[in-house]
Amino acid sequence: MVPVAGIGARLKRKEDPRLITGSGTYTDDIKLPGMVHVAVVRSPHAHARIRGIHTAAARSAPGVVAVLTGEELKQGLQAPLPCAWLYEGLKNPPHWPLAVDVVRHVGEGVAVVVAETRAAARDAAALVEVDYEPLPAVVDPEKAMDPGAPRVHEQFDSNVAYTWEAAGGDVEAAFREADVVIRQRHLQQRLVPMALEPRAVVADCHPATGELTVWSTTQIPHLLKINLCGILGVPEHQMRVIAPEVGGGFGAKLNVYPEEVIVPFLARRLRRPVKWVEDRRENFVTTIHGREGIIDVEVAARRDGEILGMRIHWICDLGAYNQLNTPYIPILGLIVSPGPYRHKHHAIKITGVFTNKTPTDAYRGAGRPEATHFLERTIDRLADELGLDPAEVRRKNFVRKDEFPYTNPVGITYDSGDYHAALDKALQAVGYEELKREQAERRRRGDRLQLGIGISSYIEACGLAPSAALAGTFYGGNLFESAQVRVHHTGKVTVYTGSSAHGQGHETAWSQIVASELGIPPEDVEVLHGDTGRGPIGLGTYGSRSAAVGGIALYHALQKVKKKAALIAAHQLECSPEDLEFVDGEFRVKGAPQRALKFTQIAAAANLASHINFPPGLEPGLEETAFWQPENFTFPFGTHVCVVEVDTEDGRTRILRYVCVDDCGNVINPLLAEGQVHGGIAQGIAQALFEELVYDENGQPVNASLMEYAVPTAAELPSFESHFTCTPSPVNPLGVKGIGEAGTIAATPAVVNAIVDAVSHLGVRHIDMPCKPERVWRAIQQAQEAAAAAEGGEGR
Repeated sequence: MVPVAGIGARLKRKEDPRLITGSGTYTDDIKLPGMVHVAVVRSPHAHARIRGIHTAAARSAPGVVAVLTGEELKQGLQAPLPCAWLYEGLKNPPHWPLAVDVVRHVGEGVAVVVAETRAAARDAAALVEVDYEPLPAVVDPEKAMDPGAPRVHEQFDSNVAYTWEAAGGDVEAAFREADVVIRQRHLQQRLVPMALEPRAVVADCHPATGELTVWSTTQIPHLLKINLCGILGVPEHQMRVIAPEVGGGFGAKLNVYPEEVIVPFLARRLRRPVKWVEDRRENFVTTIHGREGIIDVEVAARRDGEILGMRIHWICDLGAYNQLNTPYIPILGLIVSPGPYRHKHHAIKITGVFTNKTPTDAYRGAGRPEATHFLERTIDRLADELGLDPAEVRRKNFVRKDEFPYTNPVGITYDSGDYHAALDKALQAVGYEELKREQAERRRRGDRLQLGIGISSYIEACGLAPSAALAGTFYGGNLFESAQVRVHHTGKVTVYTGSSAHGQGHETAWSQIVASELGIPPEDVEVLHGDTGRGPIGLGTYGSRSAAVGGIALYHALQKVKKKAALIAAHQLECSPEDLEFVDGEFRVKGAPQRALKFTQIAAAANLASHINFPPGLEPGLEETAFWQPENFTFPFGTHVCVVEVDTEDGRTRILRYVCVDDCGNVINPLLAEGQVHGGIAQGIAQALFEELVYDENGQPVNASLMEYAVPTAAELPSFESHFTCTPSPVNPLGVKGIGEAGTIAATPAVVNAIVDAVSHLGVRHIDMPCKPERVWRAIQQAQEAAAAAEGGEGR
C-alpha cells in the first residue's frame, strides 16, 4: 500500500489554489439583492463631550435610507460590547457601539449613515454635523496614573483599571543576597496589526423567518454569535455567523467590534441586507492596537551569572475601553515572565491604565512577546554587566530537561522541554564561535560596519486554554474545542471544526490528521470551518491553540469513528473487536492479515447498512463528534539568533542572517510550521526596526496611514533559516504544542539584542524600539559623549 501523506508530511496547502487564483470568497465579495451600505461618522477628537448631532442634511441626501445616532442605537440593544475578563477589581465601563455622550478616542463612532451605495453613504456621512466640546486628553499611560490626570471615564476615581500581582519565593531576600542588580526600563511601542485584508461585515435578515445571517471577518464565529445574540436579543436558533475567507487576523479579528453589532442591528430594522467595509484610515484608528506598555525590570544575580530573582512592574496602556480581552493580555505574559530560567524568586505587578487612544487587545503573541522581550533584553544586560557570554548566562540558568514537568515561581507548570538542545543547535547552525571571532576582529580594526549577534531564548504558553488555569485568573470562558467527523459511503470524509482558519492551513493539517488515523489520502478529506450553522460549537483560532486543542478534538472524534468501525469489521470478519488491528487503512485479524477489510468497505457498510452485514443493535451511519479541553497549556520553546551589521556613522542596521530553532512538539506539517515561523519573524522584525504608531499630546495619531506607518516589505527582510527540535507534549495524544506565534515572540529581542551587541563596545547598553537609524545613531553619540565626560572627570 502506498503510504498516505499523513502527520509529518510536507504537504502543500490544499487551500492555496483558490486563494492564489483569486477564487476565494471574502466578506466584501458577498453581494445580495437590495443591499445597502453603511458609513460611520467618527470623532476627530481624542476626548470630547457630544453636545448635539445634526443629521437633517444627511437624511435628505441622495440615496440615504437611514441615519442612526449612538443614543438611538443604545435604546435598541440589550447590552454593550463584552469584556471576557471577570476580575472583580476591574473597572469595566460600558462600551456602546456608538458613543452616546462622550467620545474617548479619535475614530470612535458617533453616528451611522445607511445608503444605497457606499459612495452615497460616505458622502452623506460628511454632512452629519456633530457639536463637540473638547476635553483634556491623556495619552501617556504613566502620566495617566497621576491623581490629577484627566479621567478617561468620569465615573471612576482614576484611570487605573486594575492591578494584578503574582509572586513566588522570597524576592527581597534574593536581592539582599545578590552580587549584582540590573535595572532597566523597557518601552513597548504601540503597533497596528496590519492585515492586508481590512475588517468587513454583511448581515441579512430573512423576511419570513427572521433568521439573521452575519458574515464577518472574524477569528471567532461561534463566540461572535453568542455575544451578538445577547447584545441584539436574538434567539440562538435564529442567528448564524459565517466567517468566509478572513485574510490576516493576527488577533485583531479576535473581538466583538462595534460594526459587528451595528450592521446586523440595521439589517433587522430595515429588513434589507447591509454591508460595511473598513477603509485603511478606519483600520488605523478603530481596529485594536497592540503591545504598548512601560516595563521596569530588576534582576538579582551572582557574579557567575546565576539569576537569583526578578522584580517586574508592567504598566499596560489599555486605550479608552476594555475590548473582549484587553485587560487579560498582559496576564498571558505574566504566566511566562520567568521564561525558560529556573530562578525561584519572582514578583510581577501589572497595572492596566485607560488612555484616550484606540483600545489595545490581542496582537500576535498577546503579552508573550512583551514578556520575552524584557526578559531576553535583561539577560543580555546582565551578561554585559558581568562580562560573560550571553549564551553561557542562558545555558547556566535554563531549566534542565530532567526537571520537567517544572513549576515556575508564579505557579505555572511547564509540560516538557530541552532548552539546552535548542540553544546548542541554533549556535551551531549560525556558526557562533566564528562570528564572535569576526566581531572581535572588526572591533579591533575600528570598522565602520560593526557586527552584532543577538540571542533570544523563549518559552510560550499555548493551547488556550485549560479551564482550571482560566478560573485562577478570572477569565470568563471555557476554551474547549470541537470536531465532527462524517464518513460518507464512499469512504471520503467531511470534517467540521470549530477552530476556523485565517492562514494557518487547517484544511491541510486536519486532512493529514485524518489521513494518519484512517489511512485515507488527504485529498479524500473535506474540512469545513467558520460557519456556526454547519457543525458543533467551537471557540475559534488564537493563542496557537488550533492543533493543540482543535486538532486533539479531531483526534478523539476519529477514535470514536474507528471504535464503531471496528464493531462493524468484527461482525463481518466473525471475530471479536479485540482481535482486530488497524493498519494502513484496513482492519486485520491479528495473526491472520489475509482476513481484512478496508476502511472504505466499512464506510459503505455503515452508510448502506443491511441486516446481513451490520451488527444487530448498532445504529447505522459513521459520524462522531468530540470536544476537547486540555488539562494544561502546552509550552513551545526555542532559540533564535540574529546577526546584524550596524553602520556606526549613520545608525543603519542590516540583518545578515536569521537562524531559528523552534520546538513545537510533533510537527503535523513542516511546510506549514515553517511558514508560520517565517510570518511571525517578519512581524517581530517589523516591531524591532520599523513599526510604531505615534500619538501627539492631544491624542491625535500622527502617522495613521501606510504612507507614514513603516510596514516592512520583503526587500527589508532577510531569508530565514528554520530548524526544529522535537520534545512531544505529554498534555495531548498527538504531542503537539503550537507554532503560530513563536516567530513573533522570539524575533524582537533577537534583533534588538543583536543591534545593542554590535555597538556595546562603544558604551551602548540599551535602545528602545523601533531601532530606527536615528535612534541607533543617537544612542552611539550619547554613549560616546558620556564616555568622554567620564574621562574628563577623571582627568580633573
